[in-house]
Amino acid sequence: MNAPLDHRRLEATTDRPAAALYVGDVMHQRMKPVGHRFRYRVYSLLIDLDRLEEADRLSPLFSVNRANVVAFHEADHLRGAQAPSLRTHIDRLLEEAGLPERAARIELACYPRLFGQVFNPLSVYYAYGAAGEPLALVYEVRNTFGESHTYACRIEDKDLTPAGIRQSRSKIFYVSPFIDLAMRYNFRMNLPGEQIKWRILETDAGGPLLAATYNGARRALSTRSILACLLQFPLLTWKIVGGIHYEALILWLKGMRHVPRPAPPPRASFRDEANFENHAAEP
Repeated sequence: MNAPLDHRRLEATTDRPAAALYVGDVMHQRMKPVGHRFRYRVYSLLIDLDRLEEADRLSPLFSVNRANVVAFHEADHLRGAQAPSLRTHIDRLLEEAGLPERAARIELACYPRLFGQVFNPLSVYYAYGAAGEPLALVYEVRNTFGESHTYACRIEDKDLTPAGIRQSRSKIFYVSPFIDLAMRYNFRMNLPGEQIKWRILETDAGGPLLAATYNGARRALSTRSILACLLQFPLLTWKIVGGIHYEALILWLKGMRHVPRPAPPPRASFRDEANFENHAAEP
C-alpha cells in the first residue's frame, strides 16, 4: 500500500504526471463449482481527465482523442452518454451518487487503445477532493456482448481501511456466461501511486466464488516505456479478448454451462441494489 489511507491524502496534483503506465499481472481464481485459475501479464493506463492536452504531449507514440499506435479516446467510455466530455459525464454520475461537491481531480485507470482497438472489462475512476482526499470510486464494467454498466460509489469513512478502500455492491449486470446475478462484488482498492492494486471478490450466499486481482508497477508514459510495452505485449487488446474466450472454453470443457443473459440494467447505479438475501460478506 501507499501512505496510510486514514491520512486521506495523495501528493499534490502538480507532483503527479498527467498520465502513466502500469505494468503487472491480472489473475482470476475460481473456487466453485469447479476450480480454475489463470494469470496474464498486461499493462494499463492512468490518465488525469483534466490534463488530457498535457498527456497528449508526453510521447509521439501516444495521443488523446486522435489515432496513434497507443491512444486514449474519451468516446470509448462515453458510449450512449449525453455529455460533452468524459469529465462532465463522471461529474454527473458522482452528483447522482450524492457527492456533495465537485471532485477537484479525477483519474481513470483503463486499458489504452492499441492500433485503434480496445476492450476494457473494467475501468476505474478515482475522484479526489481539493486536499487530495479520495471521494469516490466509479467502476465501469463491460461485457463481450457490447453492453456496459457503471457502479458509482461514494467513499464512506467506513470504507477506508489500512488494507485499502473496501466497498461492496450487489451484482446487477451480466458479465460471465457462467455466473448468474445472485452475487455480490467486494472491492479492495488502493490509490494509484508507485503501484496499483485491485482485488475483487465475488461471493454468493454460500461464500467466495471468484477472486480477481490486478497488481501493477508504475512506469512513466514515455516513448521508451511505450516501445518496451509494445515489444513485451505487441497485441494487448487481442490478448485480452482472446484470453476471455479461451478461458471461457476451458470452463465449458470443465463442465460449466451457459447462464441465460437477462436484459441489461440501466447504464449506471448509484446505491447498493441487493438482489438476493443473506449474501456472504468478504471474509
